[in-house]
Amino acid sequence: MFGIDRLRRRLPTKVAALLVAVPVIGAASMAVAGQIASPSSVQVTNLLKTRLPKTQLSQVNCEKVHGLCEVTAGSNLFYVDAGARYLIIGRVYDMETRQDLTAARLLEINPDMLVGGAAKANAAAAEGDGDAEGAIAPAPGKVQKTSVPTRPAVLSLDGLPKDGAIVWGNPAGETVTVFTDFRCGYCRALTNVLRGMNVRVVERPISVLGSRDIADRVYCAKNREEALHAAYAGEPFKGGASCNTSGLDANEAFAHKHGLSGTPVIVRADGAMLEGYRPKEFLQSWIKGGRS
Repeated sequence: MFGIDRLRRRLPTKVAALLVAVPVIGAASMAVAGQIASPSSVQVTNLLKTRLPKTQLSQVNCEKVHGLCEVTAGSNLFYVDAGARYLIIGRVYDMETRQDLTAARLLEINPDMLVGGAAKANAAAAEGDGDAEGAIAPAPGKVQKTSVPTRPAVLSLDGLPKDGAIVWGNPAGETVTVFTDFRCGYCRALTNVLRGMNVRVVERPISVLGSRDIADRVYCAKNREEALHAAYAGEPFKGGASCNTSGLDANEAFAHKHGLSGTPVIVRADGAMLEGYRPKEFLQSWIKGGRS
């Protein structure tokens, strides 16, 4: 979870000063704010321009979270109330969809997080305090430029056996194959997105962050799909008795052979490959582009 002191160093001086002077809304106050009618984005934008004249606002959206306005300023993300009096820094988490809305939005506005840097970011998160929610997205101000790995744009899956795959989603939907790690926050975010899409997911776990023990338990569970989502959510699940996990070994060997050292890796039905998390709108268009 990103700290206020860290953000004060990144935000413009005027905003940093307000972090001390302006009260921050707690959980109880946010619950009350959720009952207030959504404010006008234009009105809030005008108020912010007056109160934060040196801050270059990228976008103000008062429609995403009821009672709050999401504000982006470059690579920074924060929230304000309807009157733009209270500045709120923290995560907004949808408990019904189990999605960290703040993390997903940070990934959208900071595309350099998406490709090539996922494994490094997830490894750093795994070495932290174990906060599951904090593993999804690095704090603002920690975005680093990354180069796209020199790998083929098309990845053939012909060398993979049927075993080793956890298939879930809509059996009649478009098929996407995803190489994932159960300790990868980006993989969890991607899974939450795919659950809201009409697709068939062929998930192939690989152990980039030392998660083979979790993969074995999920793969041997009686209901693999249920166990998979429970594992990502950090919830307890009942693993089955020991089973043949040679298919998971094949996933690891395939990933090593093709240099898949970061997760997630998304492969379309025609073999087109993407590395890193992508938001729902992008995936819908990309998957549609693979139809013959």
